[in-house]
Amino acid sequence: MLAQTLSLTSYYTICLTAIDQFFSTNHQFRLRQMCTIKLARYVTFISICIWIAHSILSGCLFDIQGSLGCVVSNPIWQQYISSFFYPVLIGLLPIAIVLLFSLLAFHNVRRIVRRQIPIVRRRLDQQLTAMVLMRAVIAACFISPYIIYRIYITKFPVSQNQSMQYAITRLIQAVCLSLINIHFSASFYIFLILSSRFRRQVKFLLVKKYWQRLKYLCHLNNNQINPENAETFGTDMELA
Repeated sequence: MLAQTLSLTSYYTICLTAIDQFFSTNHQFRLRQMCTIKLARYVTFISICIWIAHSILSGCLFDIQGSLGCVVSNPIWQQYISSFFYPVLIGLLPIAIVLLFSLLAFHNVRRIVRRQIPIVRRRLDQQLTAMVLMRAVIAACFISPYIIYRIYITKFPVSQNQSMQYAITRLIQAVCLSLINIHFSASFYIFLILSSRFRRQVKFLLVKKYWQRLKYLCHLNNNQINPENAETFGTDMELA
């Protein structure tokens, strides 16, 4: 249940990011006004609550069956898992939402050039839109293999008694899960390549802030040399 909650929350937070980028770059002022931090917090909180409820319901319908492990025991829910959850809810739907709104945001950014907006704002919107669009492409490439694997293994479960087939499916599962882990970590490096502002911010945090703090904690700072206090001359000494 925890893994399902975190996965759904991550995927649909990416969708909300793409939708927010579309509205914040829209040429209509009324739509741009809708994108506030307060609204983003509300929507994110509601999304998390929905996926927690969905995961709890899904967990209640799982059962432990000998060599098969944890499997769906309810036939209706099994049909839902194989026909909608993996192919649509985790697969096609978030990828389609992110790609659609990222392309629309990219179109909005191209229209920004024709409007009287400061150059700095244009560049920031262009960088952020490129980052969101690239994030969608990465998600589509790295999540799809796991979705296909889960659909197959749900329809055709493999018992541990079938040692060779079971070993092959476990290997495929490990590879697909590794791709998902790369998908979550690759975003940092993609953003680092695409955005000069992001690179400056990372450099500031790593070099100017955390490295200096680490040097202070490890006492790596250079010793400072202070002049000794000059001896006080006696009143009976003659000055040349």
